[in-house]
Amino acid sequence: IKQDGDWVDGGEEEELEHVPYSPPRYPAEKMLERSRDFYTLLNQRRSVRFISPEPVPQEVIDNVIRTAGTAPSGAHTEPWTFVVVSDPETKHQIRQIVEEEEEVNYRQRMGDKWVNDLARLRTNWIKEYLDVAPYLLLIFKQTYGILPNGKKKTHYYNEISVSISCGLLLAALQNVGLVTVTSTPLNCGPQIRVLLKRPANEKLLMLLPVGYPASDATVPDLKRKPLDDIMVHI
Repeated sequence: IKQDGDWVDGGEEEELEHVPYSPPRYPAEKMLERSRDFYTLLNQRRSVRFISPEPVPQEVIDNVIRTAGTAPSGAHTEPWTFVVVSDPETKHQIRQIVEEEEEVNYRQRMGDKWVNDLARLRTNWIKEYLDVAPYLLLIFKQTYGILPNGKKKTHYYNEISVSISCGLLLAALQNVGLVTVTSTPLNCGPQIRVLLKRPANEKLLMLLPVGYPASDATVPDLKRKPLDDIMVHI
């Protein structure tokens, strides 16, 4: 921890009490059943770019974000901010920022190989779903914390911690029957941060349009790698 006057010293924080922890324990057969059911649920998750404008209950989104907030984080700093955007004008401004940068990506930054690799997925810089989806969830990593007394608090492994939280967020969305497509509009981060009036210690990590799938939604017929290709058992 930095020791200048702007940063909190570790000794200033209260010592935490430790309390008993006893989560449910299942018989082996039940564990197997639950593991299969959860895999079946999450194996249905797909990146969906065709999203319905049908309203989604705000309380559902609240609970999804509560779930994401249960993620582990370095020194329990919880270095995440979830910005929920439902205002149509703000969504459209975000779309304009993203599309402007994405067009530059496709035409200049990504190169022919990357663009060709994306061609079979039929993606481009047009992001209509940013206007259509009832919610845009923007996940910011807090590069450091700011305490009520104005001092700064070190946020260890903030990007890894927030990335884990995003994984839980995707699982929580799948659990309630909502869809999204993950995007990492890093070149747009500074403009979107200013638009949303976020402080300088927050950096945009991920943008998720969220809603029900459109009635005519389609996805590429992709296959996932088999277990033997992704797991090494020693």
